[in-house]
Amino acid sequence: MSLPTVPTGALPGQFVANAGPVHSTENPAATTGVRQTSLYNCIDGLPPVPSADDVAGSELKTDDIQSDIFVGKQKHNQLFYFFTIHDAASFKRHLAADIAPIVTSVTQIPHVHRQPLVAVNIAFSHAGLLALDVNYEDNSLNDEIFENGQAASAVTSLNDDTASWVPQFKDAENPIHGVIILASDNIQLIDRQVACIQSDCGPSISKVYSLPAAVRPGCHAGHEMFGFLDGIAQPSIRQLHKTHFPGQNVVDAGVIITGAVGDVDGEGNPIKRADWAVGGSFLAFRQLQQLVPEFNRYLLQNAPAGEGDLQSRADLMGARMVGRWKSGAPVDLAPTADDPELGADPQRNNNFTYEHEGSDLRSDQSRCPFTAHIRKTRPRADLTSIGFDDKPNSIMRAGIPYGQEVTPEEQASGTTIHERGLAFVAYQSQLAKGFQFIQQSWANATNFPPKKTPPPEEIGFDPIIGQATGAQARLVSGLDPNDTSGSLSIPQFVISRGGEYFFSPPISALRGHLAGIDDGDHEHLGRHHCH
Repeated sequence: MSLPTVPTGALPGQFVANAGPVHSTENPAATTGVRQTSLYNCIDGLPPVPSADDVAGSELKTDDIQSDIFVGKQKHNQLFYFFTIHDAASFKRHLAADIAPIVTSVTQIPHVHRQPLVAVNIAFSHAGLLALDVNYEDNSLNDEIFENGQAASAVTSLNDDTASWVPQFKDAENPIHGVIILASDNIQLIDRQVACIQSDCGPSISKVYSLPAAVRPGCHAGHEMFGFLDGIAQPSIRQLHKTHFPGQNVVDAGVIITGAVGDVDGEGNPIKRADWAVGGSFLAFRQLQQLVPEFNRYLLQNAPAGEGDLQSRADLMGARMVGRWKSGAPVDLAPTADDPELGADPQRNNNFTYEHEGSDLRSDQSRCPFTAHIRKTRPRADLTSIGFDDKPNSIMRAGIPYGQEVTPEEQASGTTIHERGLAFVAYQSQLAKGFQFIQQSWANATNFPPKKTPPPEEIGFDPIIGQATGAQARLVSGLDPNDTSGSLSIPQFVISRGGEYFFSPPISALRGHLAGIDDGDHEHLGRHHCH
């Protein structure tokens, strides 16, 4: 997972400019001209990236919002480059002159000729903002969870076993100050862009850790490592997206973007944000290892009785754990067999609520278990039927798989040899309503969604991402369609390897406030290209 060293040869000046140079897969050294193919995937069944009409008619300052916040799970290759700041004064100069000019905005997403060779975004931890001498008394981001950092609440709020964390995510003496997120359809170009940034910034920063990630090959594109199409239930932004697919949560931009309409507290009052932070978003990063051979082996060993061969019954068990078949078809609409056409159709694959005529929402698990991953993390009618709304808890997910495909040896033994999983990325305006709430109050809560009151019935953990504390068994109910009142003790198939909370600032803050530069000083900035 190490990054390339800085090359001794020159790189073209156009490479660092965000004007959209082209490349050829056959000739990655070609870095002049206009890009002909999009940086982003178009995955059947997933909501598309923002269109030209979306951006042209948006009420948001899309040229000031970093692109990854609204792209979602649509990248080919990514690198997460975690760094620490050694010389704040020097890094601020590079931030304004070298990094800010190459940070990709939402405005560039729809136009292939405006997309850069490598999309670059950057975000800072609380420790990183302190290293940049951001004055919180006058310029508060007003998010206590962010200020405390992920490690501080990993055990109490997330049920993480930090013994499994990557050491760099829990090193209090050498904290991670920020992350640069690079995306392209060519890994070599990502490596070259990293080398360019390293050369520009010199000793002012250094790499702490890095994680390369990539879309899975061929027909598995868009599917996470367990094999399920991922990213279907993204929210739609009222002030950005012109098309809202059936079943999407349509939310105000302020649910994702700080300072925008809808960035409000529990009483409906706008959250006070520093002026420079309006248009940013909090980034929750998690490295989630997935024990794929063990997951597949468990499904085969616990396949429910019924018609069909062993593999088809194991697939049914997996679908009931996730709430979708591998194609993306929801079990609420296709309860007994996969329907790939349904899974690939964004007009239908998200258009359900768990309510059915003649069925009791509070007791019937024949279609979808209460504990299914997608039901735990977006409960739909389970909440709206009792007067609550899950829209304020929406997050924009922008994760991507990491690690190699399962090898024949691993598949045969049912045991993981090579680490693989999901580089989980979620954007939200409030961590207390977004990622942390979903993990703590929904996925890890054994009495959610609520079914019988009083007292709430224990239904168990989210079988995919639910984390149990210590030696506590992960009991999960409703998975066996022949006995939905029964429970199973489910091993932990997703292991937290740690993470951090970051703030992804508006681009104007990168070349202004965070760089210690007033608006009037911008004209004095030189633009340095990588040579």
